[in-house]
Amino acid sequence: MIVIPAIFGTVALPAYALMPGGTGHEASGTFSLSVAQAQDVDVSALATGAPLSADGYAVTTKAEIEEARLEAEAAERASWAAELASRGSGSYAVYTVRAEGDDYPWWNELPDDYGGGLSPLRYYYRECVDFVAWRLNRDAGVTSAPWKWDWSNLASGSAYAWADAWASKGWPTSSTPVVGAVAWFPYNHVAYVQSINADGSVNIEEYNQNSDHSYHQRTIAAGDALYLYPPG
Repeated sequence: MIVIPAIFGTVALPAYALMPGGTGHEASGTFSLSVAQAQDVDVSALATGAPLSADGYAVTTKAEIEEARLEAEAAERASWAAELASRGSGSYAVYTVRAEGDDYPWWNELPDDYGGGLSPLRYYYRECVDFVAWRLNRDAGVTSAPWKWDWSNLASGSAYAWADAWASKGWPTSSTPVVGAVAWFPYNHVAYVQSINADGSVNIEEYNQNSDHSYHQRTIAAGDALYLYPPG
């Protein structure tokens, strides 16, 4: 017996397809989609009627740009109104309603979070520092420009720095609250002392205490804040 070693190689074989209804295989070259009952493809009339552009770009008019800007602003305001309404209850949470007791003149301006800018006092609208600066001006008898107090001569836009600003200017501070003082909190917040109760607790007014850029009233213990007395 003579054993011949097997020879291994790759041989190109034609592809085959099973013919529907047939008994055997046929070469793929004879395969027919129609015979194979291929699925029909429907082309929408919308697609066939779509305009063709050879330019590759469209021209936007100035009027269209302005219309888009106005729509974007309206959408921003609607978004802010919905955000406020979702954060709590009470009149302070409704964008279109001015809360009782709130005399801040820019209560309905967009805050920085939504693209708003600086108030006439040069702090961002509806921040705690802007509200307190307004109250210090009001108590000094100034309710319009030229302002007595603003960012340039009062304190920075960060409430955290206000206590240091008072100390650097030699303005008095104390642990004892007085009406009209600034209640300063080390967690980067300031408020206005509206009144003091018989038990020593303090009624304060403020903006943005809950990061909602709205007006609030609440009562705190006297020891909860440092009091920055109104500058002379």
